[in-house]
Amino acid sequence: MSKVTWKPGTLLAPVPAVMVSCGTMEKPNIITIAWTGIVNSEPAMTYISVRKERFSHQLISKSGEFVINLTTSDLTRATDLCGVKSGRDTDKFALTKLTPEPASQLSCPMIAQSPLSLECKVTQVLPLGSHDMFLAQIVAVNVDESLLDEKGKLHLSRCGLLSYAHGEYFAQGRRLGSFGYSVRKKSPTGKRKAPKK
Repeated sequence: MSKVTWKPGTLLAPVPAVMVSCGTMEKPNIITIAWTGIVNSEPAMTYISVRKERFSHQLISKSGEFVINLTTSDLTRATDLCGVKSGRDTDKFALTKLTPEPASQLSCPMIAQSPLSLECKVTQVLPLGSHDMFLAQIVAVNVDESLLDEKGKLHLSRCGLLSYAHGEYFAQGRRLGSFGYSVRKKSPTGKRKAPKK
């Protein structure tokens, strides 16, 4: 395979396209973020990177909290609108017809239409250049009950999660495997067994 070398850029893709809610229940705001991910397991920690000039930057800096709301194919238009409009002069909840709902541990709202919302408390702010990274501990996870089976197992594949790659939105595709499937041994029935520990 032949490759062309380009200058450094942000071409790690796909990434999640999430709507981050912040502010208060009385004055809520939403910002669309693609620079996010998990950085630690114990304690569960995440981050979002936000440009200093964004309205949400000052809201999160002041409150020290935010909610990461996962998005779906049905929320693509709302996700895009919340990324191109400013909360300084737009009520994004009203514009997108999304519903703010109280978080369990925070003062800022969650988005009711999101299938899964992560409540986050900022632990550190790292100035990186164009963006500040808000490192945060995940203090609660809120899951739509319709995504749980009778045993309580989460099935995020049911909601059509949204991702973002090089300026475009994509629906999550079909499942190709599960963690560890490449090393599982097949049983006599043809089904793969989990590896012994």
